[in-house]
Amino acid sequence: MSERTSVLMDCFDGSSGEFRDFKKGDFEANWIKVAESRFGQVYQVKLKLWREKCALKSIDTTMCPKNFYRRITDEASNFVKVKFKYIMSIYGLCSEATAVVMEYMSNGSLNNLLASHTLMWPKKFQMIHEVSMGMNFLHSMKPPLLHLNLKTSNILLDDHLHVKISDFALIHWEEGMSKKLFMEHLTARGNISYIPPETFTQCPDPPGTKFDVYSFGIVMWEILTQQKPYAGCSVTKVLLQVSHGKRPCMEMIPEEKPCECDPMISIMQKCWDQDHRKRPLFSDTVMKTEALNEVLKIPGPVHCHRNGDKEQTPDYSWLVPLIHEITLPEMPDIPSDELHGTYGILSLLSKKDFGSFRQSVKKEHVCTQFSGEKSLLHYTVASGDVRSVEHVLSLDAEVNCTTARGYTPLIIAVLYRLHDIISLLLDHGASATEGDEDQWTALHFAAQNGDDRAVRLLLDKGAVADAREKTGWMPLHLACQNGHEAVARLLVSRMSEKAVGQQEEARGRTGLHMASAYGHLNIAKLLLSQGADPNVTDATDCTALHLSAGEGHNRLVRLLLKSGASTESMDSRGYTALHLAALKGHTGICRQLLSNGASPDFRTLQGWTPLHLAALRGHEATIVQLESQGACVNVRGENGWTPLHLACHQSRSEVVTKLLAAKADPNVKEDREGWTPLHVACTSVSFPIVLHLITHHADVNAVSTGKATPLHLAAQHGCEPIVKALLLNGADKTLLDSSGATAQVVAQRCEKGEIVQLLEKGC
Repeated sequence: MSERTSVLMDCFDGSSGEFRDFKKGDFEANWIKVAESRFGQVYQVKLKLWREKCALKSIDTTMCPKNFYRRITDEASNFVKVKFKYIMSIYGLCSEATAVVMEYMSNGSLNNLLASHTLMWPKKFQMIHEVSMGMNFLHSMKPPLLHLNLKTSNILLDDHLHVKISDFALIHWEEGMSKKLFMEHLTARGNISYIPPETFTQCPDPPGTKFDVYSFGIVMWEILTQQKPYAGCSVTKVLLQVSHGKRPCMEMIPEEKPCECDPMISIMQKCWDQDHRKRPLFSDTVMKTEALNEVLKIPGPVHCHRNGDKEQTPDYSWLVPLIHEITLPEMPDIPSDELHGTYGILSLLSKKDFGSFRQSVKKEHVCTQFSGEKSLLHYTVASGDVRSVEHVLSLDAEVNCTTARGYTPLIIAVLYRLHDIISLLLDHGASATEGDEDQWTALHFAAQNGDDRAVRLLLDKGAVADAREKTGWMPLHLACQNGHEAVARLLVSRMSEKAVGQQEEARGRTGLHMASAYGHLNIAKLLLSQGADPNVTDATDCTALHLSAGEGHNRLVRLLLKSGASTESMDSRGYTALHLAALKGHTGICRQLLSNGASPDFRTLQGWTPLHLAALRGHEATIVQLESQGACVNVRGENGWTPLHLACHQSRSEVVTKLLAAKADPNVKEDREGWTPLHVACTSVSFPIVLHLITHHADVNAVSTGKATPLHLAAQHGCEPIVKALLLNGADKTLLDSSGATAQVVAQRCEKGEIVQLLEKGC
């Protein structure tokens, strides 16, 4: 258990498992609201006594089910038992505020992260595995603790972007409860997408562990796609689709994915199986996700592509902050027969009995090496007591001793933000330039943490401002990525103009790339004022403008354009900043780029224009903006596909409407199959789009390369409304495809009996 956790564990009254009931006065006055829902608010608060941040979740009892808060207080003794790495800890209650006091999660919810950052595949796999670990723990309790509320907004992220599951057991099934009332509780919390079909069908059984397994399957889909399931669908439509076995669209999983994604998708599909008896237990799932996690070789919380990957596309994986995580010295389990020996010394530190520690510690203790090659000095620094550190140093402790992974006492002091100890160690000759096994120096850690005071202390004692860790990251890269402006200013003041613009070696990114990707405007201004080149490209030919445009940072785009950033620069796929802005639907940025000379019809290496990409993703406003500023709506991309073809393929009905209003040609044929947009719409089984196209004079008897008409394709896919619409608008059911088959024969081959009957009647 870490020191921080042990401090908070002291909040419990004794060892009986009862919560402490905090008073409002136990917290400092400045409560910061960090989240809100119809059932209450979440505040960041600080305990006066322990100087520790916590989360206080207040509950609006008027909006909650009857006796909701009383049930939480009654079950407090059960919650105290739930202590696990991937489960959020609950520390107590605050009856005065009808609130629960919990562990504070600095990086918010997974739901928000998925919407705001582009995650790399290893990170996605890691998160899936960690959620499965947490759920396996809950289900392994006796009796199993059901979550019944598992969704991405109840999966929170700690300082290092590891997941912790929250809000378990808030939704409760009670004996004799009606399914209708239970469904009302679920839908009131916005859980409609995560409810398994047996909950709202005739199944008489109460919810069990397989309920959570289904919800986990939907969470997996959200992590893999970074999209919301059933977006835009009403509650009734979702219930109808799910009851008929429909699930979130598999086509939304990116095509460019590692081969390990296929078995992960298979796990997901088993988890959301229509038959709850076929869904796997978490005890099985967790082993499979662990194996896939291992295959992607994830040594820490965030990493880049596997060794040997050939990158043909820009790597945006680093949009998740780089975190270099180390194992801090924690007090080991101390054998009872050694309490008076060397381990007894550590026991005194663990108890924070620093006076007895200083009286007891001897020179031979200083030379002892503990697990992981940690020294007594490492443990003493972690304790935070300056006088004890000074005493251990006076006994000739080696100030630059390292653990098995190369961590010096100075690095430990920096991680704990112990500024007095940092000064003490530096005064005793601690090296400010020594790095760990990955060549991370104390300055790297201080920059990553945004600790400008530690940065100043280190720089004044010889730390190298442009020191590089093993993949080429400098402290400035870390400060720029994490938005630590004060640290960036300190580092820049100690670096040459050339060093300020230097690239890290592995991916070729500058500090300006980092600041631009995350929208840190003031840091970008600082770097540009120090001579940073806005047109420097990284290893995938991305400029800072590419990154800020793709991430939607309007003010940064404006700054970069004023600073001379080129709108014509292409990345390794031939994408300009305008392509990326159009792909993400950042209409205002598209307007800025076009006003600064960006070409609306510039093509990628695959021949796609910004309008193609906006149509692909369904960004209506962006399409209107591009067309109004000169983009050609009938431009042909790869295989001769127009934006209208793409919109039909993706079933983007509103986009089709906008393109047709802008005079898109509904009868242009793509090159490979000779399909018109109407062929594509029939294949995508999109009835509204078929009607739009017919209304705009699409040829219902257009023949493809294989002589297939739209009617042949509609018959193949068995969509009765589309077949009727085609027949009513003059489709010739006697036309033969290249195999000599009519649409009716095609329907017979595909066992579409209703379509066969429809074609026999004529309409």
